[in-house]
Amino acid sequence: MAQDYYSVLGVQKGASKDDLKKAYRKLAMKYHPDRNKDDKEAEAKFKEINQAYDVLKDDQKRAAYDQYGHAAFEAGGFGNAGGGARAGAGGFGGAGGFGGAGFGDIFEEMFGDFMGGNAGRARAGGSANARGADLTQQVDITMEDAFHGVEKKINVTKHEECNTCHGDGTAPGSKPEKCGQCGGVGRVRMQQGFFTIERTCPQCGGAGEVISDPCKDCHGTGRTRKDKTLAVTIPAGIEDGTRIRLSGEGEAGLRGGRPGDLYVFVSIRNHNFFRREGADLHCRVPLPFTTATLGGSIEVPNIEGGRSKFSVPAGSQSGHKFRLKGKGMTQYGRSDRGDMYLEIQVETPVNLSKKQKDLLKEFQKDGGDKNNPRSTGFFSKVKELWTDLTE
Repeated sequence: MAQDYYSVLGVQKGASKDDLKKAYRKLAMKYHPDRNKDDKEAEAKFKEINQAYDVLKDDQKRAAYDQYGHAAFEAGGFGNAGGGARAGAGGFGGAGGFGGAGFGDIFEEMFGDFMGGNAGRARAGGSANARGADLTQQVDITMEDAFHGVEKKINVTKHEECNTCHGDGTAPGSKPEKCGQCGGVGRVRMQQGFFTIERTCPQCGGAGEVISDPCKDCHGTGRTRKDKTLAVTIPAGIEDGTRIRLSGEGEAGLRGGRPGDLYVFVSIRNHNFFRREGADLHCRVPLPFTTATLGGSIEVPNIEGGRSKFSVPAGSQSGHKFRLKGKGMTQYGRSDRGDMYLEIQVETPVNLSKKQKDLLKEFQKDGGDKNNPRSTGFFSKVKELWTDLTE
């Protein structure tokens, strides 16, 4: 039995569209084939995730799934349900039911907008010239690329329209012929007791046409597999995990069907200095204790590739944060930038010379410990605690 789609995405049944999208992005990145080379389990999981999201992101599909489960999208699923109802009073064929309406007609009336039922009747080519599948690709960029924006080249192997037959699947000089089994409508009807069941024509696959002389290059599919290099424009300020859609760059459809789309997931690599939080950047800065004590001016790297200078006041402590306004990340679609936060980490000197040690000892004798208010206050409280315990 197929796993519940909500469980596949790890969300509750009443999850919002935003929650569904977040869950999907997280799992798609985790199980993407590019991150799991030759891992069949990950590949199967990735397909399962996409199938679940494809249903739940659509309001109509989701409503059908919530009511009927997986049976809503399986051939004959509703037919079996109808068979059970038929035994009861006033079933589908009874006086209070649908009368002489064919079950296929009822199914299409309810779900034809998204299951393709009416499309097969309205024109030839219901499933045989269906839309091509969507593809996914991942591109890794640096934080500097995300700040400035960048154009990346990606290589995609996919099905493209056949150059020989131009997508119709026939050999040069020949044409598709009307299907003799369905008369060109792409669907056939079968009578089963009180029910008239309408199905996709098995002879033409719903196209309404058959190819007697298929194209030698694509074997009648109307498409061939090719390698293609695409340029992806990544805008400044993009965030990790963002999905960019390239319309029409997915798989070509069968026999002239419109192509799918290509979705490019952007992954931003960790930076050596900066940690990003939204549009703000955070950086820890080691500071000599002399500079922290006496104050001074230091320079730190910035995301533009240069340096930023700021003043450290005398007596600065470890953990203190300084804000450099407007020195953070670019914000997508906006002119202002985030801020950069520098957290001071005062460094204790090591490998001191004898002279340096003597100077520090002299400083200590001269009451230097009294210049450390935090430690003085701490040990005063500890002394009071010990006194209370011994009394």
